[in-house]
Amino acid sequence: MTMDYNQVLDYLFSQLPMFQRIGPAAYKADLGNTIKLMEHLGNPHKKFRNIHIAGTNGKGSVSHLLASIFQEAGYKTGLCTSPHLKDFRERFRVNGKMIEKQFVAAFVEKHKEFLDELRPSFFEMTIAMTFDYFAHENVDMAIIETGLGGRLDSTNVVTPLLSVITNIGYDHMNLLGNTLEAIAGEKAGIIKPYVPVVIGRKQPLLVRVFTERASSLNSEIVFAEDIFRVSNTSISNTPVEQLLSLDLLNKLHGTVTTVLSPLTGTYQVENITTVLAVCNTINLMGEIIIPNDRIVNGIRKVIKNTGIMGRWQLLRKNPITICDTGHNEDGIKVVLENIDKTPHNHLHFVIGMVNDKDLDGILKLLPTENTTYYFCKPDVPRGLDARILAETANKFGLKGWVYKSVNDAYTNALQMAGNNDMVFVGGSTFVVAEVV
Repeated sequence: MTMDYNQVLDYLFSQLPMFQRIGPAAYKADLGNTIKLMEHLGNPHKKFRNIHIAGTNGKGSVSHLLASIFQEAGYKTGLCTSPHLKDFRERFRVNGKMIEKQFVAAFVEKHKEFLDELRPSFFEMTIAMTFDYFAHENVDMAIIETGLGGRLDSTNVVTPLLSVITNIGYDHMNLLGNTLEAIAGEKAGIIKPYVPVVIGRKQPLLVRVFTERASSLNSEIVFAEDIFRVSNTSISNTPVEQLLSLDLLNKLHGTVTTVLSPLTGTYQVENITTVLAVCNTINLMGEIIIPNDRIVNGIRKVIKNTGIMGRWQLLRKNPITICDTGHNEDGIKVVLENIDKTPHNHLHFVIGMVNDKDLDGILKLLPTENTTYYFCKPDVPRGLDARILAETANKFGLKGWVYKSVNDAYTNALQMAGNNDMVFVGGSTFVVAEVV
């Protein structure tokens, strides 16, 4: 029987264990299935150059920024990210264009017998399709974001030109470990023999974890802040958009690069510094040269080139309405920094979470003064019941109302907000997915 695209999606979402829907039960902590899939497909992951990116926060932004830069430099660029917000095909892009529905349907139909026999997870199958697609498209460079962790992540079958680890924070502790050192050890699992690695944040507690791993594999290690120092930051407003302006001093040769980014969250300063360190390291390797103007253009055009969504994204100007996918302690901390820096009278916070997050750790960070909460449940099976969220939040002095859906909560927040108030939507990637 021929399957159309919608039938294929039904098959993928219903038959294969999917972390996005059911959480840790879908996580396969070994590379066995991925290796079998690669062998079945003729090892497509060996047919293109790639950069491999892990980290707790920032890896999605760094991936999109790098993809945009390589596009601007004239390379046919694949971009592999997860999870998707609106459309399954967001996970696979070539030069910003999503994979064709026809390719998805043909891939599943062609390999369905093998998939039924192997029973891979949704993510294992998705990565197999991604690598097959990039090989089919003959990409010059693929930017590959890990799904979860690093060492045992399905993407970790690749041998990259360069590895990148953005930062380490507390997330998915039930799968990756309860200490930052343990989590860092899992992320460091993407470092490969003789392949340089760029570390986005120099966290004193973790420097040894990364340097020992890199040293044992004869891999050069670069800490972004050893190469670049941010000398000036500001937000500029054009009639059409806000832009983050950054001056970055290259400590090695004293030059200053000024970049304008349409991604304006304060956390993008670290991500952009990481991206410049990656480009600098690649240029020093000599195999690929990325001119400075292409780097600047790539950052400036990242939304246009890659379709990135949900990173301190402006949804409305009146009242100012922002969403952000930050969903762990570190992510929420930087969201709150950005909220503090945004002028407003009263904050209307639309919040929903999934049931495998550290609820107390996040709720204790949230403001109690001048803030009304609109509690909701994201529309995924692992979404946390809004009443449980509200009851737990109440213990931390967070007051508000419970709504039956994200849309209801969002609509009510917009109705309640005055012109000088602020509406923020977040707490989970899946809440943001319902409003962008």
